[in-house]
Amino acid sequence: MQFEQNLLSGMLIKRYKRFLADVRLEDGKVVTAHCPNSGSMKTCAEPGWDVRLSRADNPKRKLKYTWELVHNGVSWIGINTHLANKLTVEAIESGWIPELSGYPSLRTEVGYGQNSRVDILLESERERCYVEVKNVTLVEADGVYRFPDAVTKRGLKHLYELQEMVAQGHRAVMLFAIQRTDGSHFEPAVHIDPAYAGALKKVQTGGVELLAYRADLSPQKIELKHKTEIKL
Repeated sequence: MQFEQNLLSGMLIKRYKRFLADVRLEDGKVVTAHCPNSGSMKTCAEPGWDVRLSRADNPKRKLKYTWELVHNGVSWIGINTHLANKLTVEAIESGWIPELSGYPSLRTEVGYGQNSRVDILLESERERCYVEVKNVTLVEADGVYRFPDAVTKRGLKHLYELQEMVAQGHRAVMLFAIQRTDGSHFEPAVHIDPAYAGALKKVQTGGVELLAYRADLSPQKIELKHKTEIKL
């Protein structure tokens, strides 16, 4: 996925109220950007870090800038959770996720479960494959990619809905899209959300497949290409 425009460079001043971030641009101007990430953003939002912003052309939009990337001195980190599905679709269509290849039909945001919409539905003549995608931005001092970075009741609901799809005879996949490069492998964040971590093990035993793929990132493009080990 290539960014449609050149991203603006700046320095993070602070992130606050979940969806706001103050950034000092290269020319010294301070702007307030939309932060498209509802999580805690632990290990992703230190004041003084290098950031990249996109600019919106919509004149009706209140905030003209969107925070896309941050650099921690080691790795670019993609903090825009809305891109995770787009990156995964591109990776499937490009053949970078062989476990999800061979399906002639790919649809997004298809209704299923209890008033939910699955991120990606893959279909062939012989089967359906339901794919939920979660954006991973957390790496702690031990160098492990983890999800979630805050308690997620919605994520827990999705796990059990995937399990129900398996019970109905379909294929179901939980895919973790890792938007940074400075970790070793993926684990659930049991110390942050033990209920989610426990459910992840339970649904895997029940037939839900788990995948983790890491992206290559730069201010020009992001590509989800590298399979990453999962340890439960």
